[in-house]
Amino acid sequence: MNRFLSLLAFAGWVAVSGCVRPKAYSPTTGRIQTITLPTETARIERGRYLANHVAVCMDCHSKRDYNRLAGPLVPGTLGGGGEEFGKNYGLPGTYYAKNITPFALKSWSDTEVLLAMTAGVSKDGKPLFPLMPYANYGQMDETDAVAIVAYLRTLEPIANPVPPSRPIAPMKLAMKLMPHKARFQDMPTRKNSVEYGRYLVTLAGCQDCHTKRGMGGLTKKAAFAGGTEIRLANGMLRTANITPDPETGIGTWTKADFIRRFKTYDPATFPAPEAGSGFNTVMPWTLYAGMTEQDLGAIYDYLKTVKPIRNKVAFFRTHGL
Repeated sequence: MNRFLSLLAFAGWVAVSGCVRPKAYSPTTGRIQTITLPTETARIERGRYLANHVAVCMDCHSKRDYNRLAGPLVPGTLGGGGEEFGKNYGLPGTYYAKNITPFALKSWSDTEVLLAMTAGVSKDGKPLFPLMPYANYGQMDETDAVAIVAYLRTLEPIANPVPPSRPIAPMKLAMKLMPHKARFQDMPTRKNSVEYGRYLVTLAGCQDCHTKRGMGGLTKKAAFAGGTEIRLANGMLRTANITPDPETGIGTWTKADFIRRFKTYDPATFPAPEAGSGFNTVMPWTLYAGMTEQDLGAIYDYLKTVKPIRNKVAFFRTHGL
């Protein structure tokens, strides 16, 4: 509820202050230059890796089985969309993840797909709600962004029409001012593990879930300190503190501990048990588990550099308690 109210306040603030905000991005204010998709197997594989295991596009744009721990993907739904996000996430309205398979994108140009993903503008010029993390994706290396588009073109078409999202009235106005031109950056060298880790953390959206929000934006003083509330069928989930605080965060974790936590959920060796009426999580462990150990290690190296914040989080509370 607190997140819902803060987003409402943010929407109202944007509505009255739009005259001093930078001009919102649209297809008519600086369209990305027409792109050519790579056909090399290695580049498409890079797109597959990013879409499934780092940026985890398939987390939202597929169906997840929350009857099982960590909500593994439902087979046959990859990219088909339809997942609903609303009051359970404290959002101002109801939003549906779009179908991003060739069934739904066949009339979209490659450039239009890239615009939606990195600038927040749909094919028809309408703004996308920033639950779609285009602000993050707009900071990736353009070759990585284009590789993801190339991969999406290879998905199995899924005939799954998705309902239109329904933002509340104030948010409709605020959304018009949100999209902005992508600010692509070169991917840091892997030898610079901290900066490379920062790049991966941005793509993975770690801060978006592990930082509380106020007035519609992330609370900088609480970066990565966790505590964001998400209502699940069986209770209230709170995201973990992933700052290097030794008492309430990951300060005592070794890099091996960090990597092991992710790799534990590798679908090849982790048969997700039924969640029943107990703990569950929206953290897409089974997708992030597919990251390489080098990439997970770089994320660890970066997180160890962020400000330690003491914030003890009670991860899960069953309804009624």
